[in-house]
Amino acid sequence: MTDEQLMGLARKAAARAYAPYSDFQVGCAIESVDGELVTGANMENVCYRLGICAEQSALSAAQHRFGLDRIARIAVAGGTGEVVCTPCGGCRQAILEAAQLSGRDIPVLCGSGDGATLERHGISDLIPHGFGPANLDDPRPA
Repeated sequence: MTDEQLMGLARKAAARAYAPYSDFQVGCAIESVDGELVTGANMENVCYRLGICAEQSALSAAQHRFGLDRIARIAVAGGTGEVVCTPCGGCRQAILEAAQLSGRDIPVLCGSGDGATLERHGISDLIPHGFGPANLDDPRPA
């Protein structure tokens, strides 16, 4: 699957988002190392902090389908204009967790809502000096 095809799945997922409060629909598509695919979309709630980001939705589906350690790449698209949609800080942290579990710097494709722009970043570029499971391997002092 090409980057553009994976991004197309993210855009299709965004169209199914539930975003009546922000009116900012985000979709996420995740491909496994074996080519399996899952998608997710943001789901808002009138109690704003109870909403779910598209990436969290797709990561949950990925864990149940093939495991976070099997994620090969992630595509995120949102909005309707020319601004590129990147994962929020919390989602970057969740993607970093999957990257550290897999031992790979997971590529994150970020697209504009109008489909004109596609950027490719490693999760290590999006959350430099991130704190994840690998940081917990520090031995305790005696």
